[in-house]
Amino acid sequence: MEENIQSKMFQEIRDKEIFKQAQQYSFEYLENIFNRNVYPTEEAIDNLSKFDEDLPDGSTKAKKVLEQLNQYGSPATTATLGGRYFGFVCGSALPVGLAAKNLGTHWDQSPAMHVLSPIGSKLESVVEKWLIQLFNLPKESSAGFVSGTSTANLCSLAAARYRILKKNNWDINQKGLYNAPRVRIVTGKQAHSTILKAIGILGFGQESIEWVDVDNQGRIIPEMIPELDENTILILQAGNVNSGAFDDFETICAQAQKANSWVHIDGAFGLWAGAVDKLKHLTKGIEKANSWAVDGHKTLNTPYDCGIVLCKDKEAMTAALHMSGSYIIESKQRDGMFYTPEMSRRARVIELWAIMKYLGREGIDRMVLTMHERAKQFSNEIGKVHGFYVDNDIVFNQVIVRCDNDKMTERVLNNIQNLRECWLGSSVWLGKKVMRVSICSWVTTEKDISISIKSFEKALELERKNTSRGV
Repeated sequence: MEENIQSKMFQEIRDKEIFKQAQQYSFEYLENIFNRNVYPTEEAIDNLSKFDEDLPDGSTKAKKVLEQLNQYGSPATTATLGGRYFGFVCGSALPVGLAAKNLGTHWDQSPAMHVLSPIGSKLESVVEKWLIQLFNLPKESSAGFVSGTSTANLCSLAAARYRILKKNNWDINQKGLYNAPRVRIVTGKQAHSTILKAIGILGFGQESIEWVDVDNQGRIIPEMIPELDENTILILQAGNVNSGAFDDFETICAQAQKANSWVHIDGAFGLWAGAVDKLKHLTKGIEKANSWAVDGHKTLNTPYDCGIVLCKDKEAMTAALHMSGSYIIESKQRDGMFYTPEMSRRARVIELWAIMKYLGREGIDRMVLTMHERAKQFSNEIGKVHGFYVDNDIVFNQVIVRCDNDKMTERVLNNIQNLRECWLGSSVWLGKKVMRVSICSWVTTEKDISISIKSFEKALELERKNTSRGV
């Protein structure tokens, strides 16, 4: 590195001006984002062309770099932090989480080994214990802190694969999959796509899945589950991505335990219901499973990215994700690399710890329950508007809405998105096009719901006018 460049960067640290500049931009963003249009304007999206350039030959002033990001980047963000973003089950972020993440960013820790980050190691140990207590999971369970439930599902199924094959005297780490004993995969027909991704990556193949019929809410029908055995991975769901429904864990896990099958629960946003007194009936029996996957950045409203894998079988988990090297320094404390696929990862546990510490049990209970209450409000209010229909039972935070036919549903949704007063996406439910409303933001108020309902009404009225004009 040229000496003048190095000197310049040291000077930037000393004078702190660019950090003050970024902080000011951040404060301005937070002051406006909750009242701004939920989706970027066409002008803001068009202005992203300002980033289309060849890599500069020379250095650019840091001040100019931040100015460009703020001027053209900030307006092109989606207001997922706000109270009227209902797409893709994206949570907001609590202020304390943003502040802790900012502090953690400057620490720039990687908790792969205790010797790399004693604070990262300590916080992972503490949060692991808190999560086990909060969800009432077996005390011997271990936690890995990953980017999201996609990776958490992958880790869980890798641990399950290791344990089942090990029981068959097959070491997957040494022998690989070729000629390995067969591992059965059983799951419901409403399994999330990330489950299918994990199954593909791990070499099981989607054609090997034994699909189980589901009811009209997307729940596995227990009586339809095939006979299980000790070579089976049974995958259940805590929170259907469309309806929000939960499988009958109490019944199904008891059935799986008798067969000595491995049970994994995909609980990306729904597992948090287990932390709410009035909702924990939805997760009754989850403690009988072997592994669980959940996101912090959904229902708990941590900043992105924050996923968690929890596993009762610590040996299987660490063996499936194990790595070694002559340079590795193991300690008697927690070495985080044994619980995740990555070594090089940021200490996302910092903001997770901060939010759990800040909220406590009562705060988590209240925040998550409020999301459920807002979902019920949305369902009640939209149900009174002629031309809209709610197609699911509101058990948690998901609302499925449609119009009279697929064409009308698609056009009304397009109008809602263009109005930018709220934002949501589409899906297919029981063979029909639907609008999927996911309420998982601490910011969402009763007023936000009412404003969104009026946007739905405007969008429907606009479509009716266009239809009458033959548009």
